[in-house]
Amino acid sequence: MTTRKTPKGQKSNFFSSARKSGERRQRTPRNTLQSAPGDGWLYGDHAVLAALTNPNRKIKRLLITKSKETQLSAEDLKAVSSTPNLEYVSTDELNDMLPEGAIHQGIALKATPLPDYSLEDIPNLFEGKTHQAIAVLDQVTDPHNVGAITRSAAAFGIGAIVLPDRRSPSITGVLARSASGAIESVPLIRVNNLARALDKLAEMGFWRIGMDGRADQELETAITGANRIALVLGSEGKGLRRLTEEKCDLLGKLPISSKIESLNVSNAAAIAFYEIAKTAAKG
Repeated sequence: MTTRKTPKGQKSNFFSSARKSGERRQRTPRNTLQSAPGDGWLYGDHAVLAALTNPNRKIKRLLITKSKETQLSAEDLKAVSSTPNLEYVSTDELNDMLPEGAIHQGIALKATPLPDYSLEDIPNLFEGKTHQAIAVLDQVTDPHNVGAITRSAAAFGIGAIVLPDRRSPSITGVLARSASGAIESVPLIRVNNLARALDKLAEMGFWRIGMDGRADQELETAITGANRIALVLGSEGKGLRRLTEEKCDLLGKLPISSKIESLNVSNAAAIAFYEIAKTAAKG
């Protein structure tokens, strides 16, 4: 890996190709269910069942259809039936509670928020680990993408995700469902100022490696020799903002075909996370 050095400013083009260098068991009356649609709800099998097993969560309400209950495994049924605030509802009632088009699969819950994490918590998250990697998201606002990135982070051992508090999606609903339960195990750290957060990460010994299709080197080369990596990913359309890019120590790219202009940010993140995990496994 080369010496830490702020790269020269380059116009980002996200991952462009090299060629572009109370217990309740009865049915609940409809009028007692009303609240703002999507207000703090988790829905879908993976998101709900993962939250039920998280000791950091306090379940306020668990809604399920009778049909869904019959489809649960014995283990999942035990977790659901042992939840005090369980309510049986119809599919129509669930539809009324959640955002239009929400794919709830017949189950939803409202719970206390996950613990708030800060950058100062990062050393504790990696206690005893030689290789440390986090992801930093610069204006990735689509909850589907943030959720999918969180899921990949859990799969490949990325310890946390840092994202700006402003314009970032809430950690419920679409994001939680897209993460398939990963929000329960991968801390999402919200910061007020991403540039200052990157400065702080550098002070903590992290190499800030930005993903850019016009980088001079591939990601595999950029991460070689780094035990602490903060992988910085920009929005799919605009890539890294200028100030964010200037805060990076190195830029890296994925070796994609010149026939494809770019990758979706969540797909690119998954490949990059795999590359980091593979490099860490080599020691």
